[in-house]
Order: sequence, then structure tokens, then C-alpha cells
Amino acid sequence: MSFTRTILAGTSAMALMLAAGAANAQVEVQFWHAMGGELGEKTAAVAEGFNASQSEYRVVPVYRGNYTETMTGAIAAFRAREQPHIVQVFEVGTATMMAAQGAIYPVYQLMQDHGQNFDPSEYLPSVVGYYADPEGNMLSMPFNSSTPVMYYNKDVFEAAGLDPETAPQTWDEVVAASRAIIESGAATCGFTTGWQSWVQIENFSAYHNVPLATLDNGFNGLGTEFAFNSDLHVRHISNMKDWADEGVFKYGGRQSDSAPLFYSGECAIYMNSSAAQAGVNANTDFEVGVAMLPYYDDVQGAPQNSIIGGATLWVLQGHEAEEYAGVAAFFEYLSQPEVQASWHQDTGYLPITQAAFELSQEQGFYAQNPGTDVSVRQMTLNEPTGNSRGLRLGNFVQIRDVINEELELVWSGQKTPKEALDTAVERGNALLRQFEADNS
Repeated sequence: MSFTRTILAGTSAMALMLAAGAANAQVEVQFWHAMGGELGEKTAAVAEGFNASQSEYRVVPVYRGNYTETMTGAIAAFRAREQPHIVQVFEVGTATMMAAQGAIYPVYQLMQDHGQNFDPSEYLPSVVGYYADPEGNMLSMPFNSSTPVMYYNKDVFEAAGLDPETAPQTWDEVVAASRAIIESGAATCGFTTGWQSWVQIENFSAYHNVPLATLDNGFNGLGTEFAFNSDLHVRHISNMKDWADEGVFKYGGRQSDSAPLFYSGECAIYMNSSAAQAGVNANTDFEVGVAMLPYYDDVQGAPQNSIIGGATLWVLQGHEAEEYAGVAAFFEYLSQPEVQASWHQDTGYLPITQAAFELSQEQGFYAQNPGTDVSVRQMTLNEPTGNSRGLRLGNFVQIRDVINEELELVWSGQKTPKEALDTAVERGNALLRQFEADNS
């Protein structure tokens, strides 16, 4: 080999080494999330968009199971000092995360420390209120906020002689439509629901402006007591039991297990998260309508407003400053109107900033996709009250399991609605007292 070729070869090798070194110099940010299926693919696409937008940081999204598994895994990892930088935690884990003092790097502080723009007033008030401390400081980064809506099969409605462009608004109308559909043979089931505790207890309470628990559903401190065994709650669960016995309502499981009942056309109406839109779009071959949740029109103040579900991104302590700079840069990217509008339009999650909502309007998304603004309109239907701001209750992951267990005893005929709700309140209160004792 000639001297020149040797120098060129050495130069090329050095260039490759330098390039590899530059690539290796990227700061890596671990992001644990609970988004499976279509939503998991879209979450990965968001991270890829950020990674492509700059060369200093690389966000690595890792699916860690459902919401409960992801939060539990992150807590265990923190204790083992193997925690990710970012963990996605569902809304009912908020009180638990807030109580984990020393483990959490509050988002408002993170963004301030790293010179990133972060103005809470740019976010929807319902989102800010849920995830802020009493002083209004945002503790976690809004990512996938949702609220339950009502999907309905327009083809089935038309086949049953109902107006497919007019969705039922009240519970009486839901039942009347369901009976007409079943009698016509267009479907064998009127309606089903996903996440029964979230939709039929938690959001039912907010939508009818009645308390789920005292002390403004826990926002005003510890010592709260559950109140979802009121006459109105007992009335609703009693009705659902009667409708189940009649075949109007069909129970399909605790989370989104009921989705196939709607996808297959067996049930004409499906109540679940606005974020179920991605799954609905991917798994149905009929025209789908989207409407607000039904309400009892003899309840004063109803409908009030629904409350959010979904999750936010919490930052865990224990990493280097340069890594947190990458987290802050990622969060700034997530807040950009174009990114938020795309995420909202692709998934059905709320556009968490006003700018993203306005951009979606300007792009003609709502005009071209009727019903996709239902979640925003329902969330902002009225100024939130102490009953409809949301909930901040410790051990609520376990409490939801209690509510689900007791409701299942109603559906199977082993308990009356009042017995089940009274027991759920009693068991739930015990778990609240346990949370207070563990965090005193």
C-alpha cells in the first residue's frame, strides 16, 4: 500500500471513529410508558420525531405493561436505583406520586432549571388543575389526557330506523334506542362500557355534579371519605343491573375488554375513553358516531363536565444534570402545537394546549371528522366545581379494584347495588386511612 493510500485509509478510519464517538456522545433518556398496540406505535413515533429534530439527545421509549404495571415497576426500579428518567403514570396515581417526596423532580422546577419555556397558562385549565400543587405549580408533564365519550354504530342505528345523526343524550334515550335496536334485530345488545369505575362511577359523579368523595374529592387534603353510595349512585347501578338482566347492557370487563362487543357490531353503543378512537378506527368497518356521555335529565345541574383520565409524565430523581437537560428538551418538544395537534388527531387524546386545539380547528380537522371535538367540548362544558375538577385520592389503584369487584358482584346477582356500593365505600375508606398512615 502506498504512503498516500495509507494516510487516506488512516484518515477514513479516524473519521469513522470520530463519527462513532459523536453518535455515542448522544445523551440517552429512558422513557417508560404503558401505551400498547396502535398507541404504542404512535408514542414511538413521537420519540422518533424528537430524536430526528436534534442530535444531542436520544429518547428511548420502553413499553412496560399496563398503567399499574408501569407505575409499580418504576417504583421498584427507583428503590433498586435503576429508575428511568421519565415514567408515564395514570391520573389515579397522582396522589401516590405526589407523596413520593424525594423521588420526584417536579416538572415546573425541571423546566426552570434548564431554561426551557413552560407556561402552565397555555394548557387546558382542566389539565393544569389536575396535576398542579396548591400553588398552581405543575408537578408532571401532560401527555395523554383523555375523557370518556360515547361511540355509537351509525349503521345499526339506521338499520333500526333511528336517525344515525342524532345520538342519545340522556340515559332514557340510550335505553329507548337500545330497545329499538334489539327489537329490530340490528344488534343483540344496546350498550357496553369500558373502565366501568372510571366511566360509570367517577365520571358519572362529576357529570352529575355530585361528590365521589368529601373534601372536593381529596383536593383539599387527607381525611376524605367516599360518597359514591348516594341515592343517585344506587339508582344508576340499580338501573344498569336491570338493563343487564334485560339484555340492554352487557358487561365486558374492567378495562377496555368490552371493545370487541362494539367492534363486532354486537353492541350498538360503547362508552370509553376518547383515546379509544385509534382502536375504534382500526377495528371497525362501519360508520361510527361520537357523542357526549348520557345523563339523567332530572338531576339538577347535569350535565356538568367530565373529568380527565389518561396519564402524565413524571420525572424521577437520581440522574445527571445533562440527562435532565434532555428530558426538559423533550418536554418542550412535546408542547409544540404541531406535535400536540398531531398526537390529538391521531389518537383521540385531548389537545392539552389551547394552541393545539386552535391549530386543529384551523387545519379543518374537526370539520372533516365530526365528533372528534366532543372530548374538548364535554370537558369544558361548564366551569369545574369541587365535584368535577377531578380526584386526588391515595391508593386509588387498589380502590378501583375494590369498586370493580363489588360491581361484578352486582352484575352476577350476588349483591344488591346498595350492598355493593356501601361495601365499596367502606373498603375504599379503609384504603384511604392506610394511605394516610403510610404517608404521615
